[in-house]
Amino acid sequence: MIEELADLVGAGGVCVLEGAGMSTGSGIPDYRGPNGSLQRHTPMTYQEFTGSAENRRRYWGRSHVGWEHFRRAQPNDAHRAVAALERAGLLTGVITQNVDGLDLAAGTREVVELHGNLDRVVCLHCGEVTDRAELADRLTAANPGFTARVEEFQALNPDGDADLTDAQLQGFTTVPCRRCGQDALKADVVFFGETVPKDRVARCFALLDSSRSLLVLGSSLAVMSGYRFVLHAAKHDQPVAVVTAGPTRGDEKATVRLDAPLQDVLPDLRQRLGV
Repeated sequence: MIEELADLVGAGGVCVLEGAGMSTGSGIPDYRGPNGSLQRHTPMTYQEFTGSAENRRRYWGRSHVGWEHFRRAQPNDAHRAVAALERAGLLTGVITQNVDGLDLAAGTREVVELHGNLDRVVCLHCGEVTDRAELADRLTAANPGFTARVEEFQALNPDGDADLTDAQLQGFTTVPCRRCGQDALKADVVFFGETVPKDRVARCFALLDSSRSLLVLGSSLAVMSGYRFVLHAAKHDQPVAVVTAGPTRGDEKATVRLDAPLQDVLPDLRQRLGV
């Protein structure tokens, strides 16, 4: 199967769709793998976040700790392989469902961050977008007695927060938007239950339509947010390759299917293609 994958990618014109499996090699867990966070963690929904100041406090306390891990994460061999394939002119671009920014850090230029990026914060009241590192400094200053640290949490989640108990979160306080003063700051990522901006989805479809094939990397395709691109490619007779450890929702649509870790497959593919 690796030979078939090399033939497909070597022909060029490949649109890549990435899932959380791309970043497990960087110490960021996935949602649905063997040790996926959904087995022990239910992500906060957009409705829960916007509906309660207490929920926002809990989210930001957990996310403040998780952010310390995310900001130190580095691209792995899978990210570097994708960047090399792009430099070789074989990719039209990357659609990533991840919010860690590691594709850009690896040097990939054409990246559509379908679900946003944890590096940014947006105010839901006035719309101001600010840097996450700045908010981290403000939260640290506002919570001098907050002692929870990365080493103490039970687990990290792909949405950027850490599993903390109510006792560990006791006393944590949020900070308001610096522009409007409202308690309306949100990580600039798409929460569960939230809709991906239409212009971003349109950009993804345009990228796919300009491509010869679709390569899915590290995604179970369990949610329609990513699976729709597989359906679109199959409908338009574009070959679909899926490289993910474990079963995926798109297996029946795949022209090429490899059930294997990306950390093994992508460096091998890179070597076979001489990039």
